[in-house]
Amino acid sequence: MTEALLEVRSLEVTIPAAGRALQAIRGVDLAVAPGETLGLVGESGCGKSVTMLAVMGLLAPHVRVRGSIRFRGEELVGRPQKELAKLRGARIGMIFQDPMTALNPVLTVGAQIAEAIRIHDAGATAVAALKRATELLERVAIPLPERRALQYPHELSGGMRQRAMIAMAMANAPELLIADEPTTALDVTVQAQIIELLQRLRDESRMGLVLISHDLGIVAGTADRIAIMYAGRIVERGAVEDVFYQPRHPYTRGLLASLPKIDARAERLTAIEGSPPSLASRPPGCPFHPRCGRRIERCQAEEPVLRPVAGNEVACHVADAA
Repeated sequence: MTEALLEVRSLEVTIPAAGRALQAIRGVDLAVAPGETLGLVGESGCGKSVTMLAVMGLLAPHVRVRGSIRFRGEELVGRPQKELAKLRGARIGMIFQDPMTALNPVLTVGAQIAEAIRIHDAGATAVAALKRATELLERVAIPLPERRALQYPHELSGGMRQRAMIAMAMANAPELLIADEPTTALDVTVQAQIIELLQRLRDESRMGLVLISHDLGIVAGTADRIAIMYAGRIVERGAVEDVFYQPRHPYTRGLLASLPKIDARAERLTAIEGSPPSLASRPPGCPFHPRCGRRIERCQAEEPVLRPVAGNEVACHVADAA
């Protein structure tokens, strides 16, 4: 991999709650290079979004962030919010999970994109910013962009709102784009269009892309590398082809086994038994062992570390077994 655009090392996020300190993120390491797509995958609550919100500096003030987050070699942990605000929207963009709640319902779509432009470009006039916003809507393939720019979020379809969010995130040509579940609640055709759009924008500007998703199919066709998260940690990572064709962690295998297959007969999908642990009741040893059919006695007492196994990095005591 070339020089990292984003480099996260030993990231820990602790949330105080009811007199306790709950660890949401525990020792996460990851890196993204220019022009590269990193897929961040896992069940709801595993820490994907919290990790990226920590990168953006958007966690609540009482949440404690430790470790290192470097963007273009500059340390972001501990930076004042005023400095982070200059990065957000300008050099680092983010597409939030639900565009209906992320967009302001009382401002037109064009006005919101124009505001994002003017915040980071003091010389842009209101007219010039609105014109640029319209051009961005056209760039993300929204039909009749002049008309859509004057409409409110509720007047757009789900796919158009998502495209408007992408236009806003791309308004200042960021070097890194974080896409948090960008295809949630969209039909399959629109999903494909959104993913194709993100790939095109990435290739045009050679920006780094972090794709957060629980949909392994989308990640398989988009990402260069993948990191699987569980209980606030990365449990497996590597090149997409290596992880998909030779998964080593039982959790990764379970996720892949739960995918429907076109060439298979109509059978019940394989499900991972149980539920992810809560922050307040994480089990001892490997957090996945209560749901794992391959657990051994060591799994219940000792949490595995991330280590190289057959080309991937895996946090599992039984990963060496075929």
